[in-house]
Amino acid sequence: MSRVGKNPINLPKGVEAILGDASVNIKGPQGELSLSLHPSVGVEQTDGVLQIRPQDDQSWAMAGTFRALIANMVTGVSSGFEKKLEIVGVGYRAQAQGKKLNLSLGFSHPVVYQMPDRVTVETPSQTEIV
Repeated sequence: MSRVGKNPINLPKGVEAILGDASVNIKGPQGELSLSLHPSVGVEQTDGVLQIRPQDDQSWAMAGTFRALIANMVTGVSSGFEKKLEIVGVGYRAQAQGKKLNLSLGFSHPVVYQMPDRVTVETPSQTEIV
């Protein structure tokens, strides 16, 4: 049986957690995120540490899920996330132009993808996207 829900979540410097009745708001240098809690799960905060508390023994699986979600929220608002993609294929290319990503993927036309406001994209080479 997994014990993920029992692990505490440490809040790094500059990250603040605001606990509501049925929600958790996490604020940090990278932005603000909120999450609605399941009725069978509660969150407690003491000295910069969040602890997930299930209402009964049957709710440990849900507690583990919400612990992982909140830990990912803390990571997102403190340091952000980065993904590296590699395009593999003959003639496949990627090119970043401001907030647009142009992809040549073998179609008769290029695929142009508009990036959301808080997402940045770089193309160090024609086959790498960061």
